[in-house]
Amino acid sequence: MGLAYDLHAFPSRAELAKTLAATIAAKLSDAIARRGVGFIAVSGGSTPALLFAELSSAAIDWKKVIVTLIDERLVPPDQPRSNARLVADRLLQGPAAAATFAPLYHGTDDGDEAAARARAELAGLPWPLDVAVLGMGPDGHTASFFPDAPDVAQLLAADAAKLVLPVESVTAQEHRLTLTLGKIVEAGFLALHIEGPDKRQVLDRALGGEKLPIRAAIEASPRPVEIFWAE
Repeated sequence: MGLAYDLHAFPSRAELAKTLAATIAAKLSDAIARRGVGFIAVSGGSTPALLFAELSSAAIDWKKVIVTLIDERLVPPDQPRSNARLVADRLLQGPAAAATFAPLYHGTDDGDEAAARARAELAGLPWPLDVAVLGMGPDGHTASFFPDAPDVAQLLAADAAKLVLPVESVTAQEHRLTLTLGKIVEAGFLALHIEGPDKRQVLDRALGGEKLPIRAAIEASPRPVEIFWAE
């Protein structure tokens, strides 16, 4: 695959959040009109807070939307580091509370068993994703594809049919689950949402040729990745 992307730079993080939320809302509404459901996977961390606030009040038929996660820590949903908790607290509020949430974590901290449970729960969802929103860490990881994971090359190369993979990494702290890259890049609209000068520098290194996981994700996408960045 080539390196295809569109870079959208914004003067403020609030402006970015409004524009990306409106774009996502339009994509989900189009999907609902076309096939009766809108299916989105979102990322955790601190970056999407403003985006989630904007998106939660968007005029979407939320009862026809399914929300899942790009990746998750193997921690219960009442823990502060749970991405499920973040989504519940920040996104599934107001009108968006009517959406269906499909978590990745199902009550075990054994990676292989956790991945098997997640696959069983997610297999019946209306794949492919209509929208996937990736983030990126300061080490160039995206989803839970960490550069220091001993099997990162195999993780990035995994077939989409595997759906969910367990990840172990010192950087990640907790064991994690991630959607396979093949499944993520099937999304009809694939966005990368990053903020701040440090992450822009990491992105520029990746786009310039450094073999970071985020570059592998962009290379794997069959359509241009829409990159949203604000200082």
